[in-house]
Amino acid sequence: MTVIEEAAPVAERTRVAVIGGGASGVLTAINLLARSDDPRLEVVIHEASGIVGRGIAYGTNDQRHLLNVRARHMSAFPDSPSDLLDWALRTGRSSDPQGFLPRADYAIYLQDRLADVADDRLRVQAGAVLDVVPVAEGFEVVTEHTRSHAAAVVLAHGNQPPRPLVAGGEPLPEADWHIDNPWQLARLRGLPADAQVLVVGTGLTAVDTVITLLEDGPERSVTMLSRSGLLPKPHRGQQHTAWVTKVPAGPLAADQLAEAVAEECRAAAERGVDWRAVIDGLRPASQDVWNRLPHEERVRFLTVHARAWEIRRHRMAPEVALRLQRYRYEGRLNARAGTLAEVADHGERCTVCTADATSYDVDAVVNCTGPLGDVRRSTSPLLQALLARGTAAPDPLALGLDATDDGRVVGADGRVVENLFLVGPPRKGRLWETTAIPEIRAQAAQVAAAVAQRTSRSSHAN
Repeated sequence: MTVIEEAAPVAERTRVAVIGGGASGVLTAINLLARSDDPRLEVVIHEASGIVGRGIAYGTNDQRHLLNVRARHMSAFPDSPSDLLDWALRTGRSSDPQGFLPRADYAIYLQDRLADVADDRLRVQAGAVLDVVPVAEGFEVVTEHTRSHAAAVVLAHGNQPPRPLVAGGEPLPEADWHIDNPWQLARLRGLPADAQVLVVGTGLTAVDTVITLLEDGPERSVTMLSRSGLLPKPHRGQQHTAWVTKVPAGPLAADQLAEAVAEECRAAAERGVDWRAVIDGLRPASQDVWNRLPHEERVRFLTVHARAWEIRRHRMAPEVALRLQRYRYEGRLNARAGTLAEVADHGERCTVCTADATSYDVDAVVNCTGPLGDVRRSTSPLLQALLARGTAAPDPLALGLDATDDGRVVGADGRVVENLFLVGPPRKGRLWETTAIPEIRAQAAQVAAAVAQRTSRSSHAN
């Protein structure tokens, strides 16, 4: 590997490296540039693909893949809730506040918003970041071909790829029928017109995968397989009724919380209010509730209650739910509970046997199990390097990286790493609710303010 030392930055410049160009990184960069008029600030977004705004969440090019949150809640700016709707109206898209825009359109929105604040202080650098090394007065950011200095670093790398599929204790082989990345849409579209497909997973990514497979191939059929066999619940077509969800005071336990939410749902139903309003009413307090759960109760929640919560909290658009209903009516879609036990490779096809001895002869197996949960098992060179050195550490649940409530990274020694910040899904273990735009935009604004303050203070000191 040839490493090129970048030319030393101009003395007056204070570089902030944002690692990741998806929603978390772009929103952080927008806030950094918008909140600071310091001409010495330089914001560098390191994005492996070189294309910002997309990431895993919004990288699809299938216009049938819709946002899972209503447009009225998806503004990039918490203090300007109509910003996305105004943009949609100006650009000829649907400005229905109750609607669900295509995910690809939201990527364009983020790109446009970044362009609005971009000036000569912004740079996008293509290539994956391999390491972030603490050095004097900042960090050395290492990519495959370059090394550069940054006064501060914001880790905004998003979710990890799904864990590899395993059957009988062995990972599935590399084969034409094994699609380990559901966002390889060309491979999905290239399957036979009458393909029979096993989609492993029943979450929102699996739902998008099913839509691409079945809409593009009217003779195709899909079986969705997961431990629970449960699909996300749909949003209601129109929802205007609000509900303030009450949470018990004092010490809190996972089972107690689940029962309290169930009781709120029963109380709402008696008043003609849908359970969705109860779930949405808990959202503003969800991070506080999570913080009130002791570690062992968080483990209990993850083990017993998490899936039931997620299928109600992370819902699919009504139009998407109607598509799935039609596929089921036509007999082209089934959802089953089960786990992989054995896979026989037949070259172009395979036979899958589940733990209950059900057998499926299929043209493809698609891994839609969702993001890898345990960062200690990540194959990311960056995460491996940070964890090995102790610059970063897993949170107590190993769902992401450890950080303070305001987004400062905590190292393996338990101490805060100065000027190293974290935004987005990697804060899940500490916050739980940290994967949707309303939470990410608040984090991005908070971290950007802290970074701007620290780097400005450092610049003045020099």
